[in-house]
Amino acid sequence: MQSSLATADYIVFLVYFVLIVGYGLWIYNRKKKESASSSDYFLAEGSLTWWAIGASLIASNISAEQFIGMSGSGFKLGLAIATYEWMAAITLIVVAVFFIPVYLKNKIFTMPQFLHQRYNANVAMIMAVFWLLLYVIVNLTSILYLGALAISSISGIDFNLCIAFLAIFSIMITLGGMKVIGFTDVIQVFFLILGGLITTYLAVNLVSHEFGGDGLLDGFKHMTAEAGDHFHMIFHKDNPNYSELPGLSVLIGGMIIVNLNYWGCNQYITQRALGADLKTARGGLLFASFLKLMMPLIVVIPGIAAYVLYQHGSFQTEMMQAGELNPDRAYPVLLNLLPAGLKGLSFAALTAAIVASLAGKANSIATIFTLDIYKKRINTEADEKKLVNVGKITVVSAMVIAIIIAPFLGIDKKGGFQFIQEYTGFVSPGIFALFLLGCFGKKTTSNAALFATIGGFIFSCVLKFLPAVVDLSFLNPIGWAVPNAEGVYEIPFLDRMAIVFVLCVVAMFFISTKESQKGVNTNGLEVDTTMFKVTPAFTVGALVITGITAALYTIFW
Repeated sequence: MQSSLATADYIVFLVYFVLIVGYGLWIYNRKKKESASSSDYFLAEGSLTWWAIGASLIASNISAEQFIGMSGSGFKLGLAIATYEWMAAITLIVVAVFFIPVYLKNKIFTMPQFLHQRYNANVAMIMAVFWLLLYVIVNLTSILYLGALAISSISGIDFNLCIAFLAIFSIMITLGGMKVIGFTDVIQVFFLILGGLITTYLAVNLVSHEFGGDGLLDGFKHMTAEAGDHFHMIFHKDNPNYSELPGLSVLIGGMIIVNLNYWGCNQYITQRALGADLKTARGGLLFASFLKLMMPLIVVIPGIAAYVLYQHGSFQTEMMQAGELNPDRAYPVLLNLLPAGLKGLSFAALTAAIVASLAGKANSIATIFTLDIYKKRINTEADEKKLVNVGKITVVSAMVIAIIIAPFLGIDKKGGFQFIQEYTGFVSPGIFALFLLGCFGKKTTSNAALFATIGGFIFSCVLKFLPAVVDLSFLNPIGWAVPNAEGVYEIPFLDRMAIVFVLCVVAMFFISTKESQKGVNTNGLEVDTTMFKVTPAFTVGALVITGITAALYTIFW
């Protein structure tokens, strides 16, 4: 197996690169004279179509953590990890119906702006700083690191050169603003899906050939026969991987919080829809929901195929790292098996996913810093041109910081998709609680929001380290505690998130009730039920997505 690219691969990749950069420059030159406002630069106000919004959402969401980490989870856990994708399809519908109308009616540009408008300046500034630190030091850096690691292992190019290339490529796209990001993401998604599906087809075909068959259906049949335990969506508590995907919690518990927080309260994601009218924004979210249904074909099935091949004796050495089996190597190993040309296309798909996520994250960092910190606290008199220039400087600065930090991460030894999800879950229950009650609870106070922000993190830490001092085996019969490798009973992280969310909501309710009795004023939003009415076309699309999702869970339960 060769960890390098052939001439045909470089040609395919060059075509992709020229298309992205060329189209981005064309969009930039065509649009730059129309408006130089900050809202246009950061949000592409009124410029993105529903298909551009939907494509940009997926391009920003799917990155190295999905291609590498989720394929690795497919290798280890099986199809069950697809619950993150299929439940996201339902979540996008919920966000489109209930959250987006609230944001658009109140002319929200950023998530801190919403918190300022709904609560107060202190809550908004605390969260703005928190999101900046999270996006720059954790998200941007980890995407850059994992992406460079994957590209280096596939192409044989020096790791540090891969970091520099990805950062520069992303900056070139990001400096054009949300218009360039949104429309180039359409091409990114084309390469992402096409290259990903080709990789899946060839991976499943390899399984077929391994067992003397031929064709996609034959390969899938052998996969289900050889790895039947990898095609169950709901784990029983005796499953060794139950702690990562604990039973029905993937449907009605912590998984709901993971997805609603990510898709509904995340600047990085919602920014794509905030510059559009309601009908266009909802159309974009619905399109993204359809695309989400097919993502497991691209990022999970290859991992299961790699597992079957590995169990049958293929690439035993390549899957090892530091003397141990590393599931996160599954996708790079598969790509190195592809023939010249097709490997270049899959390589372009992986690069497209990484670059699109980096660009989207960098733009959100620039938006929050410029509009929520610089404009409000540093230079309140800044004009539109100054704000756009500050945004561009922020993009470059954030990427430079990520370049400096990335080589020191070492995520490949610890990480993967599940690692990222668990540790993001330390803060997401509290954040989602303050957004949910902020949108739909008129009496929720600023102190209650502050409690959710800080208290949610503290609750998460307590539940994480509680097993070190308390024997939780009594929770095992109901599946709320399972033994780890050392035999210590721990609460699965998705269940921890559900518990913390409930604690935050209850605490916020009592704090708000007490303060309301003392006459504390709140900035409750006017929520009109007519805001949540949808068109017949949206209703049909939502029902189709819901029906497909229900069918998938029924088949692979």
